[in-house]
Amino acid sequence: MTLGELEQYFESVGEKKFRAKQAYEWIWQKGALSFADMTNLSKQLRQQLGESFTLPALTIDTTQHSADGTVKTRFKTWDGHLVEGVLIPTESRFTACVSSQIGCSLSCKFCATGYMERERNLEFDEIYDEVVIINQQCEKIYGKKLTNIVFHGYG
Repeated sequence: MTLGELEQYFESVGEKKFRAKQAYEWIWQKGALSFADMTNLSKQLRQQLGESFTLPALTIDTTQHSADGTVKTRFKTWDGHLVEGVLIPTESRFTACVSSQIGCSLSCKFCATGYMERERNLEFDEIYDEVVIINQQCEKIYGKKLTNIVFHGYG
């Protein structure tokens, strides 16, 4: 929903219009993955949001840490598909390499993803979740935010 649509929703349920901006900021600026995270909203309102909407956030399926500091994470989508994202640290930057598709149609011989059947493109919110989670990993492990984002070379 857009900010305007959220404002209309909150007003329709008897809430103040500014609640829309609070929820919007939690989702798009603070990376909240559940309504329970939105601590400046009342518990009753958070429960109501949970009953009315879903936040189909990616979940972490597994994470691997390499000796060079690279962190590879396999994410699970709301519909059960698996995609990978990678945190690549260097001396001068921290890069998130994120997926944009589930599978690939190119079948390049050198790429493992090319052997996966192409299922669908990721939605914008799924790509956003990848970046948020990888940034959280970067802050936790290295104490710094991401500086770059690149997409896997899916076809």
